Amino acid sequence: MKVLMINGSPRAEGNTYVALREMEKIFKEEGIETEILQVGNKAVRGCIACGSCAKNGKCVSDDAVNKAAPKFAECDGLVIASPVYYASANATLIAFLDRLFYSTGFDKTMKVGASVVAARRGGLSATFDELNKYFTISGMPVASSQYWNSIHGRMPGEAKEDGEGLQTMRVLARNMAFLMKSIALGKEKYGLPEKEERVSTHFIR
Repeated sequence: MKVLMINGSPRAEGNTYVALREMEKIFKEEGIETEILQVGNKAVRGCIACGSCAKNGKCVSDDAVNKAAPKFAECDGLVIASPVYYASANATLIAFLDRLFYSTGFDKTMKVGASVVAARRGGLSATFDELNKYFTISGMPVASSQYWNSIHGRMPGEAKEDGEGLQTMRVLARNMAFLMKSIALGKEKYGLPEKEERVSTHFIR
């Protein structure tokens, strides 16, 4: 099994990375392979609504999004991690996720998702909710912990002093590993849930 971990911080080894590394230790104990992708310091533009991905199966902007797409397709779980900026996720990460989720046509059902946020003090829960929406629109179960998946620190590395935050990350990783393994067993016995033909409505009559 494999978990893809997206680091949305511009700082490759800042407090967001501290949280991911704490999870990574537990995944290793559970026999789960991990890969951390650093995207927060990449040049990633937003979606331009050109529709090319529907025709070509990939985004027209050939950057970090297209490089991550096959890794996303192959993984059993996805962790999205971001620092908090103005009670929101890093804008580069949001541009990346918008395009990644929209341009990839593969079935994401039952891939397990988890969001992780890091901040000095406030805006954590708003950012946490923002990131979880990518999972809940894609049929992806959301892994939880003993508290909202957050860690505190201002200067790079300070999150190592947040004992509760680090424990929250460890519990999250264990819960995520359990959920992924349970889903794998369920898929062997029952398969994926039955799919209905998509109904799309709008408000213009």
